[in-house]
Amino acid sequence: MILQMNRSRRPAGDLIEAVVRNMRTNLEELRYTTVAPSRYTVYLSPAEYARLEGILPRLRAETIRALNDELERHNRGRRLRAVAGRWLGRKRPLENADARWHVEFLPDLDGELQHEQDVIVHSELILPAEPELGHGERTRRITTVQSGRHTASASRRPSPAARPATGDARLTYEDSRGVHRYDLARESTTIGRGGTMYPVDVRVAATDEVSREHARIRRDGATGTFLLIDLSTHGTTLDGRRVPKGFDEVDGSKRENGAETRLPDRARIGLAGTVFIDFEKL
Repeated sequence: MILQMNRSRRPAGDLIEAVVRNMRTNLEELRYTTVAPSRYTVYLSPAEYARLEGILPRLRAETIRALNDELERHNRGRRLRAVAGRWLGRKRPLENADARWHVEFLPDLDGELQHEQDVIVHSELILPAEPELGHGERTRRITTVQSGRHTASASRRPSPAARPATGDARLTYEDSRGVHRYDLARESTTIGRGGTMYPVDVRVAATDEVSREHARIRRDGATGTFLLIDLSTHGTTLDGRRVPKGFDEVDGSKRENGAETRLPDRARIGLAGTVFIDFEKL
C-alpha cells in the first residue's frame, strides 16, 4: 500500500490509519472465522523516519491499540446483530491470525518512495495449521497505490511457507557483506537484490546487474527435484551455461512462461556473471 500525502508534514496518526486500512483490505474468511494479517511493516522516507524516530515505541503501541479496536468494533457489531435476531448475512467473528500483532516502522533505504511524504505498508497473513486449512501458509499480500484521487490495487502471493523439515538443499554464496548459507526449506525460493517492493527469500548484496527478483528455485513436491527459473534482465547461468528465460515480455510486463531448468545434486548458479551461488542437494 503506497499513500501519497500532499501536506508538507503528515500527522503520525495517518500512519496508524494506513495500517488499519491495510488490515481491512487483507482479511481472509475461513469456515467459522475471519482472520486479519498479524504482521505489518511500514516504510517511511529517511527524513520522516528521522522525524518520528523518538516516538516510534509510542506509535507502535497506538497502532496495536487501533488494530485491537478494529477487531472489537467488528465483533461488537456482530453481537448486536445477533441480539437483534438479524442473522441474514451473518458475519464471522474477526480474529488476529497470530497470537499477537507485529508492527515495525523502517526507513526506506532502497529509494522506492517517490516523495518524502509517501508511505508503504506491507502486511503478511500467516494462517495457522488447522484441519480445514491443511498446512499453514503465508497468503496474499495486498498493495494499494494511491495518488491523488486515483487508486489501484494489486495482489501477490509470496513464497509458500516453509515445510517442517530443516531443508532438502543448501545455497552457499559470497557477496559484498560476506559469506552466507541458506537452507532451502520452502517449495519456492526467490533470489535477488530485493527491495522495499520486492520481497525475496535470499537477498544478495550486489550491483544492479543482479535483478531485484533475479531467479527462483522451485522444488517439485512429487519428485523432490529442484528446478531453476530465470527472472532476470541480465541472465542466469547454471555451471557456466545460460538458462532460458522464465518469462516473456507482454505489453510491457513480465509473464512467466513455465521455462525451468533441472538442477543437478551439485551446481553453480551465476547471477549476471557477478555473484555465484553453490547449490547442494542434501
